[in-house]
Amino acid sequence: MKLVLAFHGTRDPRGVVVCEEIADLVRPQVDVPVEVAYADVRQPDVRSVVDGPCVVVPAFLAAGYHVRKDIPEQIGRRSDVVLTSPLGVDAVPAVRDRLAEAGFRRGDALVLAAAGSSDARALADVRRAAGMLGASGVGYVATATPRVADVVASLRGGGRRVAVASWLLAPGVFHSSLADCGADVVSAPVGAHPLVVDALVRKYFAALALVRASA
Repeated sequence: MKLVLAFHGTRDPRGVVVCEEIADLVRPQVDVPVEVAYADVRQPDVRSVVDGPCVVVPAFLAAGYHVRKDIPEQIGRRSDVVLTSPLGVDAVPAVRDRLAEAGFRRGDALVLAAAGSSDARALADVRRAAGMLGASGVGYVATATPRVADVVASLRGGGRRVAVASWLLAPGVFHSSLADCGADVVSAPVGAHPLVVDALVRKYFAALALVRASA
């Protein structure tokens, strides 16, 4: 079964590059066609790519509106398409690596910076990731509060450094805004990290095993 990697979609060409890099790293590990689709903003959308039996893996860091509504609606009532859970907290190990690369030190106060959502379940996913990382707080770039800069400011004092872990998949306007949040350290976006690729591949093979078991 073909693998469809469903991304949010972005107008920033750097974000498109990351999506394609992830797909390129996944392809040798699954030995089936791998296509990129977008839930919003860009084409091709998921609807136009699910043209036969396939597994759709949402490369999203939280299960918000796009994961719960847009992608299922674009798939429609197709019995030959399997939709997996999103990447979600499986990206936490990759974020730990990005923090280490950025210069995070033991003892730093840590803030998880996420895009934000109006979906309470998506915000719960973010808080779960923050707990797994041992973050002192969560801040949002848009939609939800508190804002990242406000959380960073609240953790300052006593000479303690503050680090921000980017809970964003790709570079763009949201990640660029973190440069002005007042933190001592800001990690790079999750990006095409090998641990992200491994997580997406695992979701594909788990879905495939369920399909075969029910056949």
